[in-house]
Amino acid sequence: MESPKYHVFVCTSCRINGVQKGYCHSKNSVDIVQKFMELIDEFGLGSDVMVTNTGCFGICEKGPVVVVYPEATWYGNVTVDDVEEIVESHFEGGTVVERLKI
Repeated sequence: MESPKYHVFVCTSCRINGVQKGYCHSKNSVDIVQKFMELIDEFGLGSDVMVTNTGCFGICEKGPVVVVYPEATWYGNVTVDDVEEIVESHFEGGTVVERLKI
C-alpha cells in the first residue's frame, strides 16, 4: 500500500472503552467523518486521502476538530457543510481553508 498524500484525523470523542460521547460527538463529528468518506470517494481521492476518527485532542472549545497531515493543519469548529470546502480547497487545490484554521 502506498502512503496517502493526506491523512485526516477527526475527533469523534471516542473513549478507550469504545463509547462515543463528548463535545465533538455532540456536534455531529461522526457525520463529518462520513461526509469526508463520501466526498473522498466522489472526488476519486481514495488513494490520496485517508480518514481516521480519533479521541479527544484536548481543545473541546474549538470542536469539532479536524487535523490534516503531513502539514499538521488544524481546523476548528468544523461542520458537515465545511467538509466539501476542505476537500476541494485543501486536498484538490493544496490551499488551506484559512477561515477554519486554528
